[in-house]
Parts: sequence; structure tokens; C-alpha cells
Amino acid sequence: MKNDTKRKKMKDFPAQERPYERCLAMGPEHLTDAELLAVIIRTGSREETSLELAQKILALNYPNGGILGLLHLSLPEFMKIKGIGRVKAIQLLCIGELSRRIWKQGAKAASPDFRDPQDVAVYCMEDMRHLEQEQVRAMFFDTKQKLIRDVTLAKGTVNASVISPREIFIEGLRCGAVSLILVHNHPSGDPSPSREDELLTRRVEEAGKIIGISLLDHVIIGDTTYISLRERGIL
Repeated sequence: MKNDTKRKKMKDFPAQERPYERCLAMGPEHLTDAELLAVIIRTGSREETSLELAQKILALNYPNGGILGLLHLSLPEFMKIKGIGRVKAIQLLCIGELSRRIWKQGAKAASPDFRDPQDVAVYCMEDMRHLEQEQVRAMFFDTKQKLIRDVTLAKGTVNASVISPREIFIEGLRCGAVSLILVHNHPSGDPSPSREDELLTRRVEEAGKIIGISLLDHVIIGDTTYISLRERGIL
């Protein structure tokens, strides 16, 4: 029996309801999150328009919901959504990655010297606040406090990361650094330092005095918040 189900298409809707035409007429700032996403993915499925598919993606129950889900879902997870094939899944992954890079580049341009823990937090926040595992990074600096290398040292479980001062200073010596700032995230969103965080900080500080690479700070990233262990008096 012939299937008479008509495929739903955005072109069958009035122009004022189509995201692409609304963007042309009013500008992207007037579009909803779902409409912006629909413009990017362009086409829907046989059962759904691109706008309905975008709404379904944004309704997924991931941390904080909405567009933040684009920063959490993997390629296989996107492809489990009915109507999302490999091409659309890759597009969605790239949207999330592009947003991270735009934020990071803007933050770097706005705070090039990293002389304040807030500068470090702004630079790292969008990269790290959505992570579901702990990640330890080291930012290495030259004599003028200019960033010369930003490297991820360890990715741990949801609850902990394991890193030794030896690994940190091998990286520092490789790039000729004279100082560094440690940065790591707390997936819980609460940046309060644990006992292990304080112990690591002191071990790295002592090793740095011997090697000649000063630990300037250890910044812990939460969800839109941070804590500086130097400001806490631990350094």
C-alpha cells in the first residue's frame, strides 16, 4: 500500500513562521534558540520540520538543559535522536566546539596578562564549567607574565584527577616557563577546594621553588564561579 503521508517542510509554512526568512527580515538576534538551530541544521525529517527537530534537541534532559546540551552530547548520543544522522550530528558537535573557541579567543584578547585570578577564570570558564569529569590544566608564563603554553595535564573520573608535580614541571621546562598557574574544574559546580586540592597545591609550590618555576596560583572552576587558592591564603 502506498504511503500517502506528506513530508513536512518549512516551505509549506507562512514566511513569518520560517526561521530562515525571519532571520533575513529581523536579524538573528530576534530568533529563539530553536529557530537559530533550525537555520543551521536546515532540514528536518519526514515526520518533523527542522524547527520541530531543533525543539526536540533543546528539550533533551542534559545538565542545565537547552542549548547547553550541545556542549555535552557526543556523536553517538546525537545520532540516537530520531531525525539526526551523521551529518547533522557532526554539525551539532561543531556548533558546540565553535562556541567554545569564540568565547576562549575573546577572553584571551580581553585579558592577555593573567595578572588576576579573574582573568584566568574568564579565560577557562567556558571550556571547563560544562565538563563532566575533572580536568587539570597548567598555564605556563614567561618573564613578562605572557602565556606561552596552556596544556591539559590530566583528565580524571567524575570525582578526582591524579597528577604529580613531576608531570607538571616536565611540561614547564619544555617550554622555558618561569611561572605557572594550575587550573582545574569541579564537575559538581562548587569550586570549594578539597583537602587533596590543597595538598597538590603545596606540593607543586615546593617543587617549583626547587626547579625555578613559581606557582602563582591554583584556580578552581565551578559553574560560573571560581576560587583562587592564593586569595584563600593557601599559597
